[in-house]
Formats: sequence, C-alpha cells, structure tokens
Amino acid sequence: MKRRDFVTLGIVAFAVAACGKQQKLSALPAGSKVLAFGDSVTFGTGAVPGEDWPTLLAGLTSWHVTNAGIPGDTAEAGKSRIRGLLDEHTPALVIIEIGGNDFLRRRSPSAVKEDIKFLIAAAKNAGAQVVLIGVPELSLLAVVAGKAGDSPIYQELGKEEGVPVIADVFSDILSRPELCADKIHPNAQGYQKMASGIYAGLKNIGLAR
Repeated sequence: MKRRDFVTLGIVAFAVAACGKQQKLSALPAGSKVLAFGDSVTFGTGAVPGEDWPTLLAGLTSWHVTNAGIPGDTAEAGKSRIRGLLDEHTPALVIIEIGGNDFLRRRSPSAVKEDIKFLIAAAKNAGAQVVLIGVPELSLLAVVAGKAGDSPIYQELGKEEGVPVIADVFSDILSRPELCADKIHPNAQGYQKMASGIYAGLKNIGLAR
C-alpha cells in the first residue's frame, strides 16, 4: 500500500470514529440489499458503466447494491424520489452521497442540511440503517483551485441524527488531479479509491466484514 493511500484510509477511520462516538454496528451479511442514493458521483459520471463506486462496493462486500444516482440531482430534488426507492428496494442500508449540486447552485448550507435530514428520516422510517458520505462544499473558486474539503454539515448531521459519516474520501480524490475525470468527478481510478475508502469506513463501524 502506498503511503498516501495509508494516510487516506487512516483519515477515514478517524473521521468515522470521531463522529458522535458511534458504537459498532452489526455486519450486514452477503446478499443484503443496499441503496446508494446520490447524484452524478454515485451514478459514475467520468467512468464507464460498471466502474461506479456502488458497483465496486458490491464486489467488495457481496451485497446487492442498487445504484440510485442521478446526474444533476440535488438534496432538495431527492426528497421527491427517496420514498419510492425505499418502497421498491426495501434496503437494509442506505448510503447517501448528495449535496454537491446544491452547493454549486449556491444554496445555503442550512437549507441543504435540512433536505438531507429529510432523506435520513425517510430511510430510518423505512427501517434502514443510514451512512452519510461527506461531500465537499464546492464553489467555483474551490473547483478552479483544486482544493476541496467536506462541508461541515455532514459531521453536524452525523452527530445530530446519530448516523455514521464517512469523511474526506470524496474530497481527497478531488484534490488529486490524477484521480479525476474533470473538476467535480472522479475517473475510473478515482472511483476505485472511493469504493475502497467507503468500504474501509463501513468496516470501521462494523457494517462490512
């Protein structure tokens, strides 16, 4: 393992453990239904079909992971489709990666936070466990500079809603041009790093073996 990869996984483990002092959760068995809910980064824009992080995560975990990513989707718009997806797929776990397009459209972090809180509540009410993926609070300046950092709303939501947050995985990828297809999307190698980082975070909280 390269030193940079070791450091990244260490950050993931620390960030998850630091979020609200989460207790270890029970591991989901092979074949469990998981819903990956998000935008173009969940969909896999920037790589070919099959190289998206939900598909790669399915290979790492032996879970049945449904990719419910829609390019251009926002946390606000996602509220209208989350319940239908929960009814259709009855997942044991929902992994939420959303908010980047809201930030690019200059919506206030507080408004985005309330929308994601709605998504979390919907998933919990459907009987699913929830994990949040930290998303950079992108701006045109941050995109041009190539410097990304998770919005603080994700750690706030983790503490307030009692859900684990896998932090810094997406932000780290966007800060490394060799892992990006463009300024806001990973490439195939970037999605591999994203899947492995999410998998490491899930193992740290006990959901994955």
